[in-house]
Amino acid sequence: MSNPQQLRYSKEHEWLSAAEDGVSTVGITEFAANALGDVVYAQLPEVGSAVTAGETCGELESTKSVSDLYSPVTGEVTETNEDVVNDPSLVNSDPFGQGWLFKVRVAEEPADLLSADEYTAQNAG
Repeated sequence: MSNPQQLRYSKEHEWLSAAEDGVSTVGITEFAANALGDVVYAQLPEVGSAVTAGETCGELESTKSVSDLYSPVTGEVTETNEDVVNDPSLVNSDPFGQGWLFKVRVAEEPADLLSADEYTAQNAG
């Protein structure tokens, strides 16, 4: 399993792209997607809603369990991935691509986001 080097990661297994015009894309990692199993339902934050770093903003339901979705940053949701709402299996098949979850206009980024190598090391074992 390889985590893209250009992304940053939360301890809760979300990834965050570099901001383009102040907006970053958020998804869950391949590690998290594999741990969840087959995702069958995605509840994403509402466009226009405020999210806070480290707090829940939605949930992903799999055949095994329901898992909270955490925001890796504080900001305002600008877009959600309707493709994932309609086909939650994209989270499993392409977590770093078509399986992205939402976009957020970043107001504040916590200092504890991890690099790809730090995230990989955290989950090794």
